[in-house]
Amino acid sequence: MKKVFKIVIITLIILVIILVTLYFTVFILAKQKKIFINKWFVDEKNSTIGVDVSSYQANIDMNKLKEQNIKFIYIKATEGSKAKDDKFDENWKNAKNAELLSGAYHFFSYDSEGRTQAENFIKTVGNDIKERLLPVVDVEYYGDKEQNPPNKEDVVRELKVFLEMLEKEYQVKPLIYTRTDIYDKYIKGQFDEYKKWIASVYTPLSWNYKDDWYIWQYLNKGKLNGYTGGEKYIDLNILNKDKKIEDLVVK
Repeated sequence: MKKVFKIVIITLIILVIILVTLYFTVFILAKQKKIFINKWFVDEKNSTIGVDVSSYQANIDMNKLKEQNIKFIYIKATEGSKAKDDKFDENWKNAKNAELLSGAYHFFSYDSEGRTQAENFIKTVGNDIKERLLPVVDVEYYGDKEQNPPNKEDVVRELKVFLEMLEKEYQVKPLIYTRTDIYDKYIKGQFDEYKKWIASVYTPLSWNYKDDWYIWQYLNKGKLNGYTGGEKYIDLNILNKDKKIEDLVVK
């Protein structure tokens, strides 16, 4: 009996060590942004997976992306009041030719007016959005903004101007892309009527976000075939299983 008891105790100790190690690896390192665990929680084969791209991916073969079960793509169009992505026109045209469902996004600047940013996006994208995905505004930190966050009232005011101008131009409500922390600081309670695309690349979205969402960016270090000459990684996104991609298409 003593021998059996000893074996049981040793086994329990080993199991505790394994569980503690697993906890440290999964929870602590993930929250410290040192490992990526989201792919463990995503059924890529049976889900609607998409990518978002910019000139960082350089030369993109849209047909190659489609061959890898990519169902949609968001393409960077503009940033701030003046900047246009160098690859937008090429990517916009090629996505349509490949019959890959596509949409355009704008990188929001805290340093210029919402009005001039909307004008930049509308001028760049034009009216070719029928049967495309909803326009997107990308709200995230850049430069030293995370260390010196912009004033909430200023951000909300200018972002509302931007969104209202796009809505007036295209007769649809744009999609808002952001991180969970920025959502809590600037978006929540201010833009509830807009569909959300939320980034949580280190931990599952359900761990730190409880509100409604349509798209989850679950990885910013994805690797696919079909883009060359630039960044080796690509952002991967998944459509909420309770939503339909058709709800994001401009009719």
